[in-house]
Amino acid sequence: MKLNKTDTPSSNTSIKQHLTGGKLLAVRIRMKRLGRRHRPFFRICAVDSRRPRDGRVLEELGTYDPMIKNTDARAILNSERIDYWLGVGALPSDKVKVLIKKYGAAGTHLEQQKQALEQLRPKPKPIVDPATKAVEEADSLSGETAADDEPDHSSTEQQPPVEEAAG
Repeated sequence: MKLNKTDTPSSNTSIKQHLTGGKLLAVRIRMKRLGRRHRPFFRICAVDSRRPRDGRVLEELGTYDPMIKNTDARAILNSERIDYWLGVGALPSDKVKVLIKKYGAAGTHLEQQKQALEQLRPKPKPIVDPATKAVEEADSLSGETAADDEPDHSSTEQQPPVEEAAG
């Protein structure tokens, strides 16, 4: 079913038919399990409801990693695409519905999520030029040895110069 400029879809059903080539799909937003045994990782995906849990997806919309200790850093969602799929009639699963409520476009935990993600990012290490590093090490070493090299002026005795034996 092709839409012309004058034809506008009047309902979500016609949009779904247009996107899928005339077939009507029951789209669900649900989690697809990845990872390994005892180390789960999920992708949040738009899927035809008749497909298996880990089967082919229409679009990937985010991730959920339950192994991250900070709860607010576990879910990362693409809010624009989730809003699109909800707008065309996709139904989220129960767990995804909770994640959308917390971390979606108008989520209740967005500020906490931003703070949690900032804490997870590794701190950048300062880049030190090898030449600069060598100069700094030399300065620190010379600062320590400079005190040792200073002559001790407490004794005023001077030793006579040593004469070389003429031979």
